Amino acid sequence: MTVTRRHWLKSAGAVSVGAAASTVTAHASAAPSDPYAGPSMPTVFPDKAGFGHMDVTYLNAGTYHPFSRGARAALDAYNSHRSLDPAYADLQVDEARVLDKFARLINADKGEVAFVQSTTMGENMIVSGLGLAESQARIVTDSLHFFGSIPLYEELQKQGCDVVWVRDRDGRIDLDDMKKAITPGTKFVALSLVSTINGFQHDLKAVCELAHAQGALVYADIVHAAGCIPVDVKATGVDFAACASYKWLMGDFGLGFVYARKDVQHLIRRPLVGYYALGAFKSHLYPFDTPGDMPADYTFEDSAKGLFAVGTSSESLLAQLDYSLGYLLTNGPDRIQAHAKPLTDRLKAELPKLGYTLMTPLDCPTPMVACVYQNARALDARLTAGKVSISLSANRFRFSVSVFNDDADIARALSVLGRA
Repeated sequence: MTVTRRHWLKSAGAVSVGAAASTVTAHASAAPSDPYAGPSMPTVFPDKAGFGHMDVTYLNAGTYHPFSRGARAALDAYNSHRSLDPAYADLQVDEARVLDKFARLINADKGEVAFVQSTTMGENMIVSGLGLAESQARIVTDSLHFFGSIPLYEELQKQGCDVVWVRDRDGRIDLDDMKKAITPGTKFVALSLVSTINGFQHDLKAVCELAHAQGALVYADIVHAAGCIPVDVKATGVDFAACASYKWLMGDFGLGFVYARKDVQHLIRRPLVGYYALGAFKSHLYPFDTPGDMPADYTFEDSAKGLFAVGTSSESLLAQLDYSLGYLLTNGPDRIQAHAKPLTDRLKAELPKLGYTLMTPLDCPTPMVACVYQNARALDARLTAGKVSISLSANRFRFSVSVFNDDADIARALSVLGRA
């Protein structure tokens, strides 16, 4: 018996575990319309109507993004299908369409992206698949990379890797400092394209040119970039990237993406093995199977999915993300970034007047503005009372501007925040 991964669960030779239908395209006759597709026309910003009533002035999309009305409707439609509502009987989640939308968003090829559980999972799978610990590789990272990745590289250092940390200067990573750190023999450079700490954006193309000149590969955490600023993996030349979907992709927790450039995929030793990575499967164990020397013959897909896919993804999240990625593609990250810029410019101008010290460089083009503030969580009481939501950390706070925010939101938040 020979089956493809697509038909795995329909085959008599497969173990029944659930959701192979996730690769089936939604039928045109399903619901009254395709609730997953996303809008067909760009919206006018600020998109207040698209996100419905909020009881707070929400400037915290960099922590997690609110659901849009459309994404919520997509989730409701999926729940109707799973509840066996006959009006939605033929509605199926199109897993391939979701991957294709993300690939288009970052200018990747379809075979270069796969689903993962989170940004951190993607980064760990890449590090493991490259065998960096076993080769005791020289690794360069920086102090504005995701703080949750610090233990990963400290553990690699304990295992014998030569890990170099480039420190920031005035809220930015200096390209000359990166050049000094990426010496001959460096194998891997890990960074956040946009820093969760303060919104600093690397010149990723320049870093990749430095790294590639020394034979090093580059990984970029793009969780604070994809969806809110233009990201072009081909133009930058980055080798690997990963992101979750609950921030600027307007999805939810538990589903993200990994990117691996086609011409470096052969360098990855498959870190985990699961049936979703298979391109074909032929069993020799079950009734009417042809005999074989092994329990099964199989091949892996020649793609990022063949390297990183393991098992099922949440179909409810895929339904919601299908809509949200459609929203982002229709509106365009360039328009989204242009909408945010005057709002972040005002924050950068007004916060110092209130006595706060900026962590974010003035010329930073990303939709986040951060300030140093000792014991920043002490601000929570006044912000909560004033119904303003921003990100508060131990000794810093951060504003994140999205498509539904306007100048009145900035004015109100600054008024509630008050003087330092």
